[in-house]
Amino acid sequence: MADLKYSKAVERLEDIIGKIENEEIDIDELSDKVKEAVSLIRLCKGKIEKAELEVKDIVEGFATDKKE
Repeated sequence: MADLKYSKAVERLEDIIGKIENEEIDIDELSDKVKEAVSLIRLCKGKIEKAELEVKDIVEGFATDKKE
């Protein structure tokens, strides 16, 4: 799942949430779907944090380059 793109992870998460809200998921598979949703949330959060750090590094590098 780690190689899953952010947009696909969000799409899958929205699908799971929609099915839960519409009671389309059988009670026997609810636990598995909630676990999958939690994994997707963690994946998305990690990708966001990574992107934030990369952007911060780029901006700081740009600011340092301008000072020189």
